[in-house]
Amino acid sequence: MRKCASGIIAAALWASILQAETINQPGELTSIQLASADVTVSIRPVVRPSAKEYRVSTEGNARFQAWLGAFRERAGQQGISHATLDRALAGLTYDKKVIERDRNQAEFSKPIWEYLDTAVSDRRIANGRAGLERHDRILTQIEARYGVEKEVVAAIWGLETSFGTFRGNDHTIRSLATLAFDARRSQFFEAQLIAALQIIQAGDVSPRNMVGSWAGAMGHTQFMPTSYLDHAVDFDGDGRRDIWSEDPTDALASAAAYLARHGWTKGQPWGIEVRLPKGFDFATAKRDYTLLPSDWAARGVVGRNGKPIPDHGRAAILLPAGGQGVALMIFDNFGVIEKYNGADAYVIGIGHLSDRLAGRAPFKGDWPRSDRVLSFTEKKELQTRLTQAGFDTQGIDGRNGPNTINAVREYQLAQGLLPDGYASLKLLERLR
Repeated sequence: MRKCASGIIAAALWASILQAETINQPGELTSIQLASADVTVSIRPVVRPSAKEYRVSTEGNARFQAWLGAFRERAGQQGISHATLDRALAGLTYDKKVIERDRNQAEFSKPIWEYLDTAVSDRRIANGRAGLERHDRILTQIEARYGVEKEVVAAIWGLETSFGTFRGNDHTIRSLATLAFDARRSQFFEAQLIAALQIIQAGDVSPRNMVGSWAGAMGHTQFMPTSYLDHAVDFDGDGRRDIWSEDPTDALASAAAYLARHGWTKGQPWGIEVRLPKGFDFATAKRDYTLLPSDWAARGVVGRNGKPIPDHGRAAILLPAGGQGVALMIFDNFGVIEKYNGADAYVIGIGHLSDRLAGRAPFKGDWPRSDRVLSFTEKKELQTRLTQAGFDTQGIDGRNGPNTINAVREYQLAQGLLPDGYASLKLLERLR
């Protein structure tokens, strides 16, 4: 539920950002953003825009203002008062940097092992354990009410905003209005903008204090406005669902409420690392093929310690880096985290960080670190070539989702290759 949010942080602090797939919102967006604590301050002189750049910027803002006038009419028809519109939209201008970020982020990709190196670093684990200790009373109360383990809630907090230290400083209304004006996903972002105005109109936050990521996600746990309206809670009982303040109570409880409402099962693992037997049928390693762990054990699939996994529920085998990487047995709770953010890397990051915060061991399996991950453009080429070869990926979007993995596997089976569903550079070269 992929994202930054409130808090006034100098832009120079955003020195290192790790993203996966697209943008993110709980339930819709899929961008993973992790900032380091490094500070890079530019001391270059400011370059004044050229006359052409100034003219393009002025013309763009003029079109934006015309759009804004029409939007006010539509917002009024959806119950947003003139007073709220005047407060929130006064002096609003087009933010071209938001569009630049939107255009560039889809190209960014890292292999899962590099992502996990940052997402579940020793430093993040140490900070997470410190946060768990500092907020133990509140997190214990949240777990008791919503049935979501406190380590899982803390892991979301850790990956979304590095435990509240990097919540973003973009003005949400300006960001959302710019993205709604843009043609690429105008319908989605206009709905988010209306929701943000509803939040302001309800008195939960002022326009000035509604700040977050360039994509409109807000608070310690990075809720998009529609997710906020549907799932945010007033856990501390002060009359406001405040996910922006220094106190993370409402934000942490809101993340737990989100997972609970999407079917979280307390006590069930998100996933467990397993050992595959020789001769394992890789065609069965797919999301829609589930067995009880005891049935998997009968086929030789056991924990890394060689013992069968307890029957926590039906589970599938996931190979995030193909047959040469870590193998996971994933349960229904994997899919619940996926509702927050749909990228497998994000789900595994949340799950593994929560395990480490609970004192469990790191992954024991190896990763194919010598492999180069496919770029966004190469992923689209792979999907195009697979579909043209008769292995339909159900869309050309540059993402290795279940449909693409299944198409890769079917191609591998047809070619007599190991059917692990792994979209490698070697596979793309073979298709070429």
